[in-house]
This record gives sequence, C-alpha cells and structure tokens, in this order.
Amino acid sequence: MANSKRILFQKRRLRVRNKLRKANAGRVRLSVHRSNKNISVQLIDDVQGRTLASASSLEKDLGLAGKNNVEAAAKVGTAIAERAKKAGVNECYFDRGGFLFHGKVKALAEAAREGGLKF
Repeated sequence: MANSKRILFQKRRLRVRNKLRKANAGRVRLSVHRSNKNISVQLIDDVQGRTLASASSLEKDLGLAGKNNVEAAAKVGTAIAERAKKAGVNECYFDRGGFLFHGKVKALAEAAREGGLKF
C-alpha cells in the first residue's frame, strides 16, 4: 500500500507541474517540498535549469531547525520573498508539487505573497 501511495503522489506532482508549465511559460517556478520534519522552497528558472534562490527550515540563520509548524513555514515564505527580491524576481508561479494547498504549504504561500512575490 505504501508503494501505491507514493506512485499516486508522484502522478499528482507531475500533473500539477505539467499544467503550470503549459499555463506559465517563461516564468520562474516557486517549488515547495514538505517533509515530516521540515519545509523547503526553491525559485527555479526552468529555461536555464538553475536555482535562483532557496530557503529552508533547516537553515541556521532562520533558527527553525526541527520546528514543524505553520509559523515555521510562514518564516520560510518570508525569507524566500526577500531572497527573490535580491535575485530580481517579482513574479513566479507556485508549484505545490503533490502537496495539498492547506496548512504549512498555504502558510508559506501567503507569507511569500505578503513579502511581495506575485503568483
């Protein structure tokens, strides 16, 4: 059963990513990954195949190591918005992967929007 759950997650992730690529050609992708303990996010330029900025709850300067809650996700969202501005990115599209848009993923997205990112 665990194997079938993983396969369904991978299908959902690819389905979301392919729909976003068709609709938002040429824009930077804000990709989110959530584990049981941490959350991380990357700004990816798919045309060049480069990561422009990233933030994670594992980073020592954020002071969130081991904290797995909505507040930690919001701080990561604020951090990625600041780093995106430094990288010269104002608009992106939100790639939630196979994760549902609620809880930590939603808190990260709202904090990034409040920080100035548009998606």
